[in-house]
Amino acid sequence: MSKTGLHVADKRVIEKKGLEQILNLLQFEGYQTIGPIVRDKAIVLGELGSITDLPIGWTDFQEAGTYRLERNKRDTFFEYALGPHSWKKYLHPPRVLLWQARRSDTGLEIDEQKQKVPKYAFIGIRPCELSALAILDNVFSSGDFFDPTYTLRRKQAFLMAVNCARPGRTCFCVSMNTGPAATSGFDIVLTEVKVQGSHIFVAEAGSAGGEKMLTKVKSRKAGEKEIKFEQRMLQRARMQMGRSLDTSNLRSIFFEKFEHPRWNQTAKKCLACGNCTIVCPTCFCHSIEDSNSLSGDRAERWRRWDSCFAQDFSYMHGGMIRASVASRYRQWLGHKLATWADQFGTIGCVGCGRCITWCPVGIDISHEASAILQEIKPPGHNA
Repeated sequence: MSKTGLHVADKRVIEKKGLEQILNLLQFEGYQTIGPIVRDKAIVLGELGSITDLPIGWTDFQEAGTYRLERNKRDTFFEYALGPHSWKKYLHPPRVLLWQARRSDTGLEIDEQKQKVPKYAFIGIRPCELSALAILDNVFSSGDFFDPTYTLRRKQAFLMAVNCARPGRTCFCVSMNTGPAATSGFDIVLTEVKVQGSHIFVAEAGSAGGEKMLTKVKSRKAGEKEIKFEQRMLQRARMQMGRSLDTSNLRSIFFEKFEHPRWNQTAKKCLACGNCTIVCPTCFCHSIEDSNSLSGDRAERWRRWDSCFAQDFSYMHGGMIRASVASRYRQWLGHKLATWADQFGTIGCVGCGRCITWCPVGIDISHEASAILQEIKPPGHNA
């Protein structure tokens, strides 16, 4: 038991007023509160002023190449699947100035970029997205070399997660073991429960900071009935996944089927637009751009998001390594589900389904992988 009297992993119940209190406290402590809002006919991420900015009463319909907002009659805050934005845009910004140089009378001088590091509180982050942040942590913040932009922003971020009670038709987080319930990586996790005229949030602290926050708002200990409702909702979500993917043999499948005809079949549909990489919460490919002033006395180096689907992304001296759409699609899917594990020790997909929903032609990563998987299974495999 901590000095505050609330132990991490104790389940508490807060009401809408308690949710508003948390938001106000975070803002008072200097956090920029970011969460889901309705804009441009989609649920996207933006700054929250109050809980009324949340998508109250909105849900969505998602299928391959399809996204549509819909009204529900329950006035819930978080009863939707994921929109096109991922939290990586706040931690790994689309465009970052790395350094500037200027020519002076004494020679070349490098201006260090002292970035003002924003203090973010992420409201409504889902379990699969927590797993995505853990993957990016491993990429950008582990080992002897780390990315300062990502690491500084990530270090001071407050994460208030929301368990997923309504997965979309393109979700397959259960297959990737990333949801629908959050198990780690959060400061506070909520489960929204609205039954029999009651609208509450079952809250659990996952860090000392989250624990301290919950002691500052009006709450009560969760009863057996409320915990059962929460567990029932999460079990129903597990059963309602729109997609599934057998991950037991992915690495050997893609290495053994490098020349599989499915790559060319899919490439005939693929527009190589890069939508899947932009909406993906773990894709981090980027390019470096150098520019200089017309007078020649100043130069800058910028990092910007890029995509392995871009034709010139693999350009090296002498030409492009992956000139065909088929080779670029194979690179993306093979890296995401197979070779990522060689680099970082985990699969690079969290089963959020965004790449399926936001692909203009509805290419489905789970179906494409399964098409190859069905042809080659290890002996004794009965899944």
